[in-house]
Amino acid sequence: MLSEKSTNADRQSLPTPSRRGFLAAASAMAASISSTGFGRDYGENAAPVRYPEPDVRALDDRFKKYYLGNSPILRLYHNKNMLWAEGPAWNGVGRYLVWSDIPNNIQYRWLEEDGHVSVFRDPAGNSNGNTFDHEGRQISCEHGNRRVVRYEYDGSITVLADKFEGKVFNAPNDAVVHKDKSIWFTDPGYGSLMNYEGNKGPLHLKEAVYRIDPSGTITKVTDEIFKPNGLCFSPDYKKLYVADTGASHYANAKREIKVWDVVGNKLTNGSSFASMVWNGQGGLADGIRMDIDGNVWASAGWVGDGYDGVHVFAPDGTRIGHIVLPEICSNVCFGGRKRNRLFMTGSQSLYAVYVETKGAHIT
Repeated sequence: MLSEKSTNADRQSLPTPSRRGFLAAASAMAASISSTGFGRDYGENAAPVRYPEPDVRALDDRFKKYYLGNSPILRLYHNKNMLWAEGPAWNGVGRYLVWSDIPNNIQYRWLEEDGHVSVFRDPAGNSNGNTFDHEGRQISCEHGNRRVVRYEYDGSITVLADKFEGKVFNAPNDAVVHKDKSIWFTDPGYGSLMNYEGNKGPLHLKEAVYRIDPSGTITKVTDEIFKPNGLCFSPDYKKLYVADTGASHYANAKREIKVWDVVGNKLTNGSSFASMVWNGQGGLADGIRMDIDGNVWASAGWVGDGYDGVHVFAPDGTRIGHIVLPEICSNVCFGGRKRNRLFMTGSQSLYAVYVETKGAHIT
């Protein structure tokens, strides 16, 4: 049992600013921190990158083995009409990346063969996180419909989870697939706090992490967290890591990534894995993914230039690497033919960089 466990009573007693208010406060903080604007230019007329790539930075010698000096960070796609890019997921068979634009209620697809980008699904249930199961079927967390769905081969949609103990979910956020084919997902409720990212309405459940058994049974695996966001398994599936973004709404929530031991279909021994406070700046991790060596690659943002991007944590929780982006990074995934390319959704853009490691699991 974590000492910072949030209860329904906590929700009532703590200040709960609107998501809009949080975004406004975060924007003001970022403006005060970064007086130099967005830094690096990724536009069509930008100067070429002088190797070694300057914005992939080793903070610890352990990161140097993963850094490729002649692999530039590429902006694969930018659209001024894209409002909040999220949930990147790699399809190894189709060799494409899918991601969500939550406010615009669509999903995009980027093709590896020629870099072509098109609208993949419209509407998309204000989907946030996406992943693929071991049969290659896409799984999406829909904010607008408060459910987790699977897209079938025949084009139909199967609802995997929309209620727990008779109550509708808050707004499922992100999902991962276990080797036993169960699906684990988070339900922090952001998509129901305003109409911008879903349909505004009350949260009926304590924010929690859930497991969908292959049989369809839904189990709550932990609510010892304020607002569970991105999540990933360790390479051996014996640990589950979850980003806590509860500081957006709870005054006593820590800005951190947590970890639990996975014992069958349950979680035990919850503890803090890594802090997102760095150099006195308190940002938030959103989406997270694991590499084959047990390092956690965490999207990071809401601070400003010099912080936003991707923070890389060693298995012991030490921050060892930093990928600097000119936008807030919302989520990440490993993909490409060798799973050695890190894709990053950032506000209104899609970025990618090759690294000398591989994703531990599919997507």
